[in-house]
Amino acid sequence: MKFGTKAIHAGVHPDPTTGAIMTPIYQTSTYVQASPGNHKGYAYARGKNPTRTQLEANLAALENAAHGLCFASGMGAIDAVIKLLLPGDEVITGDDIYGGSYRMFSKIYEPYGIKFHYIDLYDAENVKAYLNDKTKLIWAETPTNPTMKIVDIAALAAIAKSAKVLFAVDNTFASPYLQNPLDLGADLVMHSATKYLGGHSDVVMGALCTNDSALHERLAFILNSCGANPGPQDCFLVLRGVKTLHLRMKAHCENGAAVAHYLKNHPKVGKVNWPGFPEHPGHDIAKRQMRDFGGMISFTLASDDFDAAMKLASSMHIFSLAESLGGVESLIGHPASMTHASIPREKRLAAGVEDGLLRLSVGVEDIEDILADLEQALAGV
Repeated sequence: MKFGTKAIHAGVHPDPTTGAIMTPIYQTSTYVQASPGNHKGYAYARGKNPTRTQLEANLAALENAAHGLCFASGMGAIDAVIKLLLPGDEVITGDDIYGGSYRMFSKIYEPYGIKFHYIDLYDAENVKAYLNDKTKLIWAETPTNPTMKIVDIAALAAIAKSAKVLFAVDNTFASPYLQNPLDLGADLVMHSATKYLGGHSDVVMGALCTNDSALHERLAFILNSCGANPGPQDCFLVLRGVKTLHLRMKAHCENGAAVAHYLKNHPKVGKVNWPGFPEHPGHDIAKRQMRDFGGMISFTLASDDFDAAMKLASSMHIFSLAESLGGVESLIGHPASMTHASIPREKRLAAGVEDGLLRLSVGVEDIEDILADLEQALAGV
């Protein structure tokens, strides 16, 4: 099946009781058993729920994976992956990862004796200097949040495989419509399903997909044991959102390209980070591993004036000043004070997350209105 057909049909089936075409919300905490241990595959809803089962199968199909798991949030999914590790283990990750990931790694797991190396993953060869017999995981984002660096998934996968190290990719910014890390050699792919998968800013959820059955079993055990499971209502909402993922992503990409070129040519705008530009350092890699360049953009003003950036972020009408991304509506954020505030300033600056950097999640509104909103906001700074 092609992607759009999979998004609508893969993993889901009409309700066997009523014939309902939409997956029901199985709002139940437990299931009746014919005798102890004799049930229909469901015993307690923390472990499994039929609504979640269909969503997991659907997401796995979109990532060309054998297995999918859903979590109460993207951070819950990341947490499960790190729980695969033991004190003394080491992780290699990017120096400009999402602030919530950095906060979890540095504030929760480093005190437990897990060591994290935050490095520039743009050149995959940089990883080799940090590999040792304690390295158990390489964790990458691509495109990165918020500097839009591109990581060569296939190159990192080859290094990880050679070193027998688990390789996981946060695919949230691209979505499975644009990129499939497992096809490029990754062992595990993570999504904040809150973003493009759900697509409507009305649900919080995370997901993991893999082709490794043993890895899936370990992660499913962690999910059931630790309880970061999503409710059936949230699963229903993401299932509904995924059905239009291919349609929404086309519009996000078209609008994102228009906004990126508009900003690039505006005299009040300085640096624009978008992998669709031929001069972007990761453009050739992005062309190779992505199907389009997405709707995420970050930029600075030409004046590099912090107060002007704050004024611009607060003077938009179509773009809402808010955290998150990937919804149908356009959003603007200030990473240094919002999504990446938990990262120490010196580390942020070293990774390119400047004080005046602004991040756009370009929505699917009419492009004329989006550009007019940027024009009026830029005119005021």
